[in-house]
Amino acid sequence: MSEKQRNSAMGMMVLAILLVALNLRPAISSIGPMLEPIRADLNLSNSEVSLLTAIPVFCMGLFAPLAVLFGRKFGLKRSIAILLLVIGSFTLVRGFFPTYPVLLASAFLIGLAIAIISPLLSAMIKRDFPMRTAALIGVFSFGMGLGATLSSGLTGVFYTIADWPLAIASWSLLSVVAVVIWLRVEQPTEVKAVKTGIEEIVRVSPWKSKRAWYMLLFFGCQSALFFSMLTWLAPIAIEKGMSVLAAGGVLTLMAAVQIAGNISIPLFFNKFPNRLGWIITVLASGTLGILLLMFGSLAVIWVAAAFIGVALGGLFPIALLMPLDETSSADEANSWTAMTQSGGYIISAFMPLIIGIVYDQTGNHDITLMMFLVFIIFMVVFAVLLNKKSESIPQDLTEKNL
Repeated sequence: MSEKQRNSAMGMMVLAILLVALNLRPAISSIGPMLEPIRADLNLSNSEVSLLTAIPVFCMGLFAPLAVLFGRKFGLKRSIAILLLVIGSFTLVRGFFPTYPVLLASAFLIGLAIAIISPLLSAMIKRDFPMRTAALIGVFSFGMGLGATLSSGLTGVFYTIADWPLAIASWSLLSVVAVVIWLRVEQPTEVKAVKTGIEEIVRVSPWKSKRAWYMLLFFGCQSALFFSMLTWLAPIAIEKGMSVLAAGGVLTLMAAVQIAGNISIPLFFNKFPNRLGWIITVLASGTLGILLLMFGSLAVIWVAAAFIGVALGGLFPIALLMPLDETSSADEANSWTAMTQSGGYIISAFMPLIIGIVYDQTGNHDITLMMFLVFIIFMVVFAVLLNKKSESIPQDLTEKNL
């Protein structure tokens, strides 16, 4: 393959990864702006309509381990294509059958598909681009953030043009584009002299590794911080005296900074590879943002949102990279990623609800902000434990890397 062909293949792969990642959030985040129209139209309670966003996140944790089985049964590329079609099909179904049972079933199946795709895509990045994992994980996380932001912002615009079923079903078009591009990509020949494909047997189970458990808990804490901020930052700003419109702007600012961090921070990982240093840096930014929320004036909330966005923008790609740094094959990366995301998303699925219960009991968000700081403390602890390498990398993995 010539240099021009290699660059073209690389460009197509980057585009394909971006498009796949774009599909992993809109089916969930497009529901948020439509919760009230859905609730009113279908005569639902607040708890019933909240299940439409809670179920997919819980499924993302519960079914992530199936990624290992899918990868071995169908292969990485075919599995991702099939699951993209599942996401697109059940997003589209919502537009033609806008009933509560259909919405619940689609939420479950879409969450299942997202749960499986994420580890598979990480495994493919590990297999095909072992020297560029950080940059492509940045593309991966950027795509997810961009998909969430676009769907949160544009679904309301679509609603002004059509009704809510068509507004949420319109995001199915993304999967069509993604599948077409995904099936056209070819693996660049430059990536590895010896393939370590999905068929390779995992030699060390991550469930028996302390380091994998540290990664799981780190992923859970960063994910809990993200979903809790997404859910509660605007109400916190409103409680401190902001208007609803301004609070929405604060949330948008946080999301915009986070997306910028998703794509830009990983670009520096190869030049400055110290993961602990990056974790401490972005967590320091998050801590400063939370302290500004706790003690700052109303105007400072905007600055706080930017600092928190930096933290969220760096933490997610770091959490995605942890299993890839630890493993030496696509199969192992798939297994470790599935484990960390499985437990991590289950942990994070309950955090916004717990914060809501605490808020109902206390009437203010003082404890909420303290909980955010606790998440950060836990992440520092797990990052230090991983950096110490107290449990050394298994000998057989070390030998394979020599």
